[in-house]
Amino acid sequence: MNGFTLHADFEPTSVAVGELALCSVRLQADARFPWLILVPRRPGVSDLDHLEAADRARLMDEQVLAMGAVRALGEALLRPVTKLNVAALGNMTPQLHVHVIGRRSDDAAWPAPVWGVGSPQPYSDTALMLALSAVRDALRL
Repeated sequence: MNGFTLHADFEPTSVAVGELALCSVRLQADARFPWLILVPRRPGVSDLDHLEAADRARLMDEQVLAMGAVRALGEALLRPVTKLNVAALGNMTPQLHVHVIGRRSDDAAWPAPVWGVGSPQPYSDTALMLALSAVRDALRL
């Protein structure tokens, strides 16, 4: 697979959803927020400007697709999304990845960023199955 390896930081904090043309899609393991992570499967890439132009365009398309999937996830969990946050930070995990986070004015961190607020809440087995199904359906995986 072109030398790509998922950074070890993702395994304990997220769940694999599936693969798009460019990105591995992961569900952040925090039931407080509808939250997906896109990880472009390109080795050694830590910033957007490291991607070839075609991959940058593909990443934008996949971000928009993920935004719809996050909205579907919010609906499935009976917490409709009213605002989407999209960020590629990489300060803690250097591998390029994009967070797509559904927000609501009554969520645990509103209006601040989600990072460092409270403790992650795991999905129940039932909610995790529902979440994965909603996201996979929205992404057509």
